[in-house]
Amino acid sequence: MDNNTQTTKTISLERYGIKNAKLYYQLSPEELHEISIKKGLGVQASSGALAVNTGEFTGRSPKDRFIVKDDITKDRVWWGNINIPFDADKFDKLYSKVVNYLSNKEIFVRDSYACADENYKLSIRVINEYPWSNQFAYNMFLRPTDEELNNFNPQWTVVNAPGFMANPDVDGTRQHNFAILDFSKKIALIGGTGYTGEIKKGIFSALNFILPVFKNTLPMHCSANVGKNGDTAIFFGLSGTGKTTLSTDPNRSLIGDDEHGWTNENTVFNFEGGCYAKVINLSRDKEPEIYDAIKKGAILENVILDDNGVVDFANTTITQNTRVSYPIHHIENIKVPSIGKNPKNIFFLTADAFGVIPPISKLTPSQAAYHFISGYTAKVAGTEAGVVEPVPSFSACFGAPFMPLHPAKYAEMLSDKMVKSGVNVWLVNTGWTGGPYGVGKRMELKYTRAMINAVLNGDLGLYNYDDYHIHSVFGVAQPRTCPGVPTSVLSPRATWNNDEAYYTTAFKLTNAFRENFKKFEAHCSEEIRRGGPQRYAF
Repeated sequence: MDNNTQTTKTISLERYGIKNAKLYYQLSPEELHEISIKKGLGVQASSGALAVNTGEFTGRSPKDRFIVKDDITKDRVWWGNINIPFDADKFDKLYSKVVNYLSNKEIFVRDSYACADENYKLSIRVINEYPWSNQFAYNMFLRPTDEELNNFNPQWTVVNAPGFMANPDVDGTRQHNFAILDFSKKIALIGGTGYTGEIKKGIFSALNFILPVFKNTLPMHCSANVGKNGDTAIFFGLSGTGKTTLSTDPNRSLIGDDEHGWTNENTVFNFEGGCYAKVINLSRDKEPEIYDAIKKGAILENVILDDNGVVDFANTTITQNTRVSYPIHHIENIKVPSIGKNPKNIFFLTADAFGVIPPISKLTPSQAAYHFISGYTAKVAGTEAGVVEPVPSFSACFGAPFMPLHPAKYAEMLSDKMVKSGVNVWLVNTGWTGGPYGVGKRMELKYTRAMINAVLNGDLGLYNYDDYHIHSVFGVAQPRTCPGVPTSVLSPRATWNNDEAYYTTAFKLTNAFRENFKKFEAHCSEEIRRGGPQRYAF
């Protein structure tokens, strides 16, 4: 539900160490929009949306994400180059610097929630240096009513200071930007970057620790929707693989587009109150729901506008990671509240830069666990700092940068829920066909939609060996026909017109799968290990 009213409640930030600041509490998106424009921090697009530039960082900076190593995290977090430990004393000193920096400034404060299910709701206070960052928090988190605000007690706090630059030699950071989680103090501390994705991913990374450890609930980097018969579909995939696009379906109600929890009661709930979608090459013809959601209240990031404020969605002058955030009620067909029951189909979305994985295939339980732990995709240009073209990549659980625990923990929980709920699991390649990146072309959205719809309608749901071909390299069940899709498209080998080149590349990718999986083998059963591609060498 939308809640644009401004509460009369007053707050103080003294307990956070922020002193003598001029506070703007719980401003409406309209007010924040106008303040951003008046301060020259953004412009209004012809659609009515606010267009901003996030500055130096137009994507996440995963090497600058840290977790404070303390009694809560030291024996639970999977430490390494994804979950990088940070010293508690250094966090305290850096935090003190940040709040001193924010003191005596204009500060924008928002109280909000995460998790649509009342049994799992997390209360959050977001403290922002910039008004448009605070509007982003309005868009992306769940919006309390005035009555809830009167009794609001924040469990977690986000302190967001894009203009503060750390000193790596003194502060213990890698460079001047940072995003740090402290589970003891329940603080997400962000500085040196204006990229708004760090705000939402900070809280959702915290939930990816809290829910499995303390609530026995599986957190998922996925989108979800529900059909008219109440069947829930779940879409796993990293940025750029199509989660938002494919889950936003006029014939199904959207639960959410990025972060969800799957409970022991077999319900799926949205963490968020909005959507954060890529807009590169966006058009009304291909993605009408997202296109029409870009209106007053939405925030466009790093797009190029003409003199009339019209966005050129094909222009990547600033970045290929152009984005829009909007509250979920900008989408007409949504589930209220954002909770679904009875999951029936799970889709693993991958943007295969090699162009060798079938456009859709059905997975056995062991294959599903293997591919979930592997999380194969391609990093899309601009999604992370330093990535200028798609690069084949593995990201455990289709969201390793946001998963503090060992991937095997999430995979075990997923496997258990798969068995208990009897869901079908599908691997969907939204990447390249007819050859690898640079030779082939991106899979047409209309074909991917047709394949997804065939599954949801039951046209591909019945497993019959006569209707499927077992892929000779990856071992997955590849349908021979699908309504609305040319038969040749269903066979990646056929699209290459060069069997030798295809198999050479496919075997090369299997080696990459096996090499990546070595770090997980000790934690996995033999059944899961057998879910991988065939053992051929290149």
